[in-house]
Amino acid sequence: MKKLVAICMSLGALLGCSPMTVLAAETAAEGSAAVPFWLCVPFAGLLLCIALFPLLKPVWWENHQPYAVIFWSLLFIIPYALSFSAGTALETVLECMINDYLTFIILLFGLFCVSGNITMTGDLAGSPRINVGLLVLGTLLSSWIGTTGASMLMVRPVIKMNSWRRRKRHIIVFFIFLVSNIGGVLTPIGDPPLLMGFMRGVPFFWSLRMLPVLLFNMVLLLFVFYWIDRRAYHLDIAAGLKPDISKPGTEVKIKGLHNLIFLAMIVAAVILSGTLPGLPAFQDAAGNVKGLHIFGEVTLGYPSIIEIVIILLAAFLSFKTTGARSAGRTTLPGVPSRRLRSCSWVSLSRCSRR
Repeated sequence: MKKLVAICMSLGALLGCSPMTVLAAETAAEGSAAVPFWLCVPFAGLLLCIALFPLLKPVWWENHQPYAVIFWSLLFIIPYALSFSAGTALETVLECMINDYLTFIILLFGLFCVSGNITMTGDLAGSPRINVGLLVLGTLLSSWIGTTGASMLMVRPVIKMNSWRRRKRHIIVFFIFLVSNIGGVLTPIGDPPLLMGFMRGVPFFWSLRMLPVLLFNMVLLLFVFYWIDRRAYHLDIAAGLKPDISKPGTEVKIKGLHNLIFLAMIVAAVILSGTLPGLPAFQDAAGNVKGLHIFGEVTLGYPSIIEIVIILLAAFLSFKTTGARSAGRTTLPGVPSRRLRSCSWVSLSRCSRR
């Protein structure tokens, strides 16, 4: 429970203390003043902590990250409140938390749960061609089940199939490049900045025009990967390392395919969240989106509420219809919370720089 609270606090603070997010919220109002550039310092400091402390001081960071988040958050919120008034600061932070962070983390949670309940197992031996095929599959899946979901689905087979090899560090590096990052460029499901754009009127399939760019980068990275992996593979073979191929034939099993239905529910929820605000039934007389009033001009729109309900329902049904044993294999032992936290931080840091 403490880890879950730490994750939510970290994500919320990362979005709430982003001066880019606040600047976008402030400049949307008429006559608002620009946010000073020096307020970028807390945001940059928090990102540096997230990037460096897990490498330099992993134990300290694991135990004290909530305090670091609170420190950088207050370092932004207090000067911002002194510059624009406490009421304005509270309203801006609530606007970011309610209309940006909440819907984002619910979507990430839904994709984490549903795609994580789809498991892939097999006895293929890790070779340059097999690894290239797995990376291609994971990269193409990232735009439709999210970079987090695709990473969760593909990382276990990639690690298991290459467990017999000694020289394999580069495989995870290119996995992060392809599956966990650039693969999500085609839809708002895959990439947080695209999701933010979709929430503000950009068509859902607008980013499909990035397909040629994605393919170019895929070919480039896969070419480099294949050259490195082929060399490492031959060195391992020359050293006497061999995969276990005593069992005749190969098999690949995918369990939990019924969760594709729930993934479709999540995609539909995201699309609805961008289309419902334009319907007259969800607008008041002034043309504003109807919703629950929170504070000042902060309102949680009914389309967002519908999106949240559908995504949570999909996650609930996924767990109810997937065996506990299968669900337990969705992440590596001892890694689930850290995996969610790291993916969320990186994604949200990009998301908040809108």
